[in-house]
Amino acid sequence: MLETRATVVAISEQRASVLVNQVSGCEQCNGQGCGSSQVAKLFCSQAVTFEVLNQLNAKVGDEVVVAVQDGAVLRGISVLYLLPIVMLVWAASIASYWLDDEFWVALGAVLGLLLGFAMVKVVARQLQPKQPYIQNVIECG
Repeated sequence: MLETRATVVAISEQRASVLVNQVSGCEQCNGQGCGSSQVAKLFCSQAVTFEVLNQLNAKVGDEVVVAVQDGAVLRGISVLYLLPIVMLVWAASIASYWLDDEFWVALGAVLGLLLGFAMVKVVARQLQPKQPYIQNVIECG
């Protein structure tokens, strides 16, 4: 299970907006060793806010541990990146087989990509129950 510390910044119904400070690598050397934290600061220097399930009724200001189920990140990345590309190739292949003009093949590829993005939206709704959630409250604010 992937876990990270965060601070609750807003509450709405059963959801909480949490502020997560970007960290890099293992953090064992506190940024003094291999230099990965210095590289990460170039690309991820700002804190990020996420919306998570608030099953423990954490309050604004609470420091919490946010958890994501094992494999959820990989599944999400796979759906987000692979599905549109597969649909693009599939639609372009179908258009190439049935039509001889490159314009129609390109149009088929674009339509396949758009169909792939629409499918990502549908699949994302089905994955909704596996969203990150507040595993426990560390400190009450």
